[in-house]
Amino acid sequence: MSAQELTLNIAVNLGRLGRWACEGKVKRLNQFLEETEGYIHQLEKAPKSSRFQKTFDIFRENFNKLKNNKKIDAAWAEMMFTWANILTHRARLA
Repeated sequence: MSAQELTLNIAVNLGRLGRWACEGKVKRLNQFLEETEGYIHQLEKAPKSSRFQKTFDIFRENFNKLKNNKKIDAAWAEMMFTWANILTHRARLA
C-alpha cells in the first residue's frame, strides 16, 4: 500500500475507535488499536514527503499515549476523531 492509502486506513480506524469509545465497545477498541498500530508500522517504512513526516511524527507520539491510556472517555474519543480528521486532510501530502 502507498503512504496515502495507509494514512487513510489509519484515519478510518481512528474514526471507528472514537465511535466505539463513545459506545463502550472495549473489545472492538483493542482489535482496532492493534490493526491501526500495524498500519502505523507499515507507514513508518513507506516513503513519505518531508511535509507529511512532521505530521506523522506528532501523530505517532499522540497515538502511543492514547493507546496506553486506560481511561477511555469522551476526551480520548475526541482525540481519535481529531486525528482522523487531520490525517484525512494530510493524506494527500503523504
